[in-house]
Amino acid sequence: MLQNLTGWHALIVLAVIILIFGAAKLPALARSLGQSVRILKTEVSESRADAAEPDAQALDRARSESTAPVLAPPSTS
Repeated sequence: MLQNLTGWHALIVLAVIILIFGAAKLPALARSLGQSVRILKTEVSESRADAAEPDAQALDRARSESTAPVLAPPSTS
């Protein structure tokens, strides 16, 4: 569907955007878009960190269980 688009199509779309929003509002629009992308990246990285956290906790628990001291059987003297 989008294979037939050329550079001219992109220029026409850009001209329409400038006509709709006006040249003065474009920097504010770009700034808000950049802020939104930064927020999205932060949320995604936090989500990945939260998803990996239970695995780290399970690994720590397994390590502590495997290194627990072994009690000697009571001596019968």
